[in-house]
This record gives sequence, structure tokens and C-alpha cells, in this order.
Amino acid sequence: MKKGPGRRPQSAKRQRFMELRARGWSIVAAAREVGVSRSTGKNWHRGYTVYRNGTAVGIVPALDRLAVREISSRFLSQEERIEIADLRQSGLSLRTIAARLNRSPSTISREVRRNTVDGRSYRPFDAHRLATARRARPHRRRLDTHDQLGSLVAELLSRRWSPQQISRHLRQRFPDDPTMRLCHESIYQAVYQPGSRFLRPSPLAPHRRSPLRTGRDHRRAHQRPQQRRPRFAPPMLTIHDRTFPPEDRSEAGHWEGDLIVGNHHGSAIGTLVERQTRMVRLLHLPRSDADSLHTALVARMQDLPPGLLRSITWDQGTEMARHVTTTAVLGIPIYFCDTRSPWQRGTNENTNGLLRDYFPKGVSLAGHPPAHLLAVENELNTRPRIVLGDRCPADLFTDLLASQNQSVLRR
Repeated sequence: MKKGPGRRPQSAKRQRFMELRARGWSIVAAAREVGVSRSTGKNWHRGYTVYRNGTAVGIVPALDRLAVREISSRFLSQEERIEIADLRQSGLSLRTIAARLNRSPSTISREVRRNTVDGRSYRPFDAHRLATARRARPHRRRLDTHDQLGSLVAELLSRRWSPQQISRHLRQRFPDDPTMRLCHESIYQAVYQPGSRFLRPSPLAPHRRSPLRTGRDHRRAHQRPQQRRPRFAPPMLTIHDRTFPPEDRSEAGHWEGDLIVGNHHGSAIGTLVERQTRMVRLLHLPRSDADSLHTALVARMQDLPPGLLRSITWDQGTEMARHVTTTAVLGIPIYFCDTRSPWQRGTNENTNGLLRDYFPKGVSLAGHPPAHLLAVENELNTRPRIVLGDRCPADLFTDLLASQNQSVLRR
């Protein structure tokens, strides 16, 4: 790409950056892909203020996706506009310019007439900027032009209704008035737009500025599974390598594990639950690191017979960095769930919720000795469960230990 005023090689990177953002890439990921820094990507996406001697002297607006988007060849490109300016400066007629660009003379005439600045000269970069602004075709949202609809949506958002609930409510309340309907995406866009009037605290939740339950005031880019990199290097077994689906509990000996973490991530307790019997085992961890978890896991689980220790499923936390060593010592595979997929270890998630009665959030977990963990563990394991037919996990697990075929649960 040729150099010149406004024609830097960076323009190709900007175009690629905006294409990746339109496909759902995050700012950091798109900046890394095109080879620019994270701060440059944020400046392109959000714009920035120019300071001189500590004083703001100007604002560089966010990169317009229309300005860098590849458009149809039917429309004049920025390079063609530069050539038009050069040829006009050399004294050629509009018909001669049109013949050189393989365009209609009326196209060149209309371009010069519409995009000439102050009626004096044709400036290609200003012309391209004006053409881009016309392509945007801005329009006001229905929430801004329809007072009744905007007031109703604002009232429901202040009552912490979700955009989906509001959209369904409008369709039911105004079945014969299409002007009083909105899809949930329109409400999200109205909330996320800069300076939105819907970003205000509600009466019962004054600490929340955003009316959305996520608390966001801007849209977060979606991460596609194929773009995520695994936490650990191979060999790493995922839950898709497991021989049974998450809902299959026909075989005993498959455990699910995780950590419940104290305040400021300074302390943790390891939790393990057997999928079939819901038998719980707690791990006392002096520190929430990989070495401590490996030592505690091996010490607590190596007393089980092979029929009751077939696999362990964990999330992709850094505490499992020594999973290869743990697999070699225990002689069982360790499977990892997908990121942001807690339902793939639903038994453990439910158990962690029960354990929060004993170890609440926001407090340190370092003051619980192993004897206290064992007492909590025994209380949970001797509590009858409706999912087990009002039997206790400890009784079922004892039956399995006494069974000759430990993969079959005797009832």
C-alpha cells in the first residue's frame, strides 16, 4: 500500500480489525490478530482525547466501521477519489477521467458536484468522509420518537424487568397495535447506546446504574468456542472424551470436583462428589495452589478401590496444573469441562451450594481445620436425599463398598 497523507499501511490493519469486531471478536483478540497493541485497538474502538501540555485540544472519534468496511465495486473507493483529484489537478476533463477509471461520465460528474468542499476544490479524503456519512443513513429509534412506548419501557426497566420480559409483555398488552411492540434486541441497543436515558439507578436498587441484571452499560463481544485456547497443554482430556454423557449416572466411581473459594481468593476448600451416590469428600488445603491440591487429592482418594475411583471431572482452574502427575499417581483419567459450562458438573455445583450453608461467601476459609471439614462431610453424607429415594449417600456408598460388583448399585 502506497504511503501518503491519510494512506498509511495501518489502514489495512484497521479494516481487518473492524471486520473481526463485527464477527464478535473481543478488542484484545482482534488487536492481537492484526498485530497492534491493546491500547491501539481500544483507541480505534472507543476513540480518544488528544492532550497538549495537560490540556485537551481535540477528540479523535471512534473508528467508523463504514469507513473501513470493504464496499461493493459499484461505489467509488478512496483510491479512485484520490485519482480523480490528481487527474483534475492535471487539467483533464471529466469524460477523460471517467474513461481512465472505466466509469460513467455521469458518475464522475455527480461525485465532483456532491463532494466538492466550499464549492472551490475537490478533496478526496473529505469526499470519502462525506460519502461514508451518507451511507450510514442514521435514524431515530422508535423509543425516542414514541413517547408512550419509551415511558413504558423506562418504567419496566426501572422495575428490573429484562428486555425479553418487556418484549413479551408489550406483545401481550398491545396485540392490535404494532407501534407498541419491540424486539428485545432493540431495547438492548437503546440501553447500550452512549448517553442512554435508561442508564439510571432504580428506586429499589440505587447502587445499580444499569437496568440490566448483568450490570453492563455496553455490549460485551461474544467469544466463539473455536477461538478459545485450552487452559492446559496436551495431554488434556475434555469432557467430550468421556465415554458417557453428563446425565448418565449408571456407573459408580466417577467423581466431580471443584474449589469453593474464600474472600479475596486467599483460601479454598476442595470438594469432591461421587456422581451416582452423591457421596461428598472435602479436601483441606493450606494454600489454593496446584501443589497443595495434588497432595490433598492423592492422599484422600487413593484409599478407594478401582470400582469406586474411575475418573474425576474438574473445571479448567489453574489449581489443576499438575493433572498429569495426579493422573499417573491415581491411575485414573481427569476430564476438564468446557469454559463457562458449570452444568457439565452439575452434581458438584449443587453440592457446593449446599456447602455454602457451612462456608458462606465473603469470609476466609483458612480457619477450618480438617476435623471440622470431616464433621461437615459426615453431616451431608448422612442426610437423606429425595433423588436417592430418601436414602443417605453414606448408606449407598457403603453398599457399593460391600458389593462384589462395585459398578452396580444394590437397592
